[in-house]
Order: sequence, then C-alpha cells, then structure tokens
Amino acid sequence: MRGRERRRGRGGDAGFVTAEAAMTLPVLVLVVTTLVWGLLVVVARIQCVDAARAGARAAARQDPDGAVVQAAREVAPPGAKVAVSRTGRHVHVVVTADPPGLGPLPFELREEAVAEAEEAVGAVTTQGAGTTEGADP
Repeated sequence: MRGRERRRGRGGDAGFVTAEAAMTLPVLVLVVTTLVWGLLVVVARIQCVDAARAGARAAARQDPDGAVVQAAREVAPPGAKVAVSRTGRHVHVVVTADPPGLGPLPFELREEAVAEAEEAVGAVTTQGAGTTEGADP
C-alpha cells in the first residue's frame, strides 16, 4: 500500500502543468500577434518608400501630376495618399498611409522622395512657379 500512496502524492503535480500552459498560451498568442503586426507595418512602410520613389522618378521625367500620382498609387499600400509638389528644379512626392491593423492608431506612415527634374526637349520653364509646361508646336 505504501507504493500506491507514494504514486498518488507525486501524481498531484500534473495539474500544475496544465495551469501553467493555460496561463502562458494567451501570452504567447499575444507576442506572436504583435510580431506579425510589426512585420505588416514594416512591409507597409517599405511600400510607402517604393511608392514615393516611383512617383519622384515619374515627376522627374516631367510626367503630368495625374500620372505621377497614379504611378505612386500602383506601388503604395491600399488607401495611401499621394502629394506632389515642385520647388525650383526639385520635385517632392509624399506618400502617407495608415498602418495596417484592426482600428485607428495614433500614428501614420509617411515617406518622402525628392528628385531633380530632368530637362525635357521642347519644354519651357516658367520662372515664378518653377513648373515645366510643354511648348505648343
């Protein structure tokens, strides 16, 4: 009988393993979810960088602003906003997007690219605004 009593005494610890697993499982799920969300934010930021660069390249080629915005939106994350401005010989393209997630977060992703405008054959530059317009044939 002593052997049976000893086994029962040692077997009482088995419930603690289940309780510890029940406590740590939600924490592990939270950590993995946070890591996946962080990865999605990094991917969205890289998309914003690529979109700003694509827009700046298009603007540097003297493409119209509509084509610049379209080129940037093709690469940008869904719902991103694209702004194009020209100052002197430089073009600025700013891409802003909300980070991916379940709800509104207190920050946004913002990337900017600047390029020097290329000389276009037959283009006339206006002095005041710093924009380039095509010459009439």
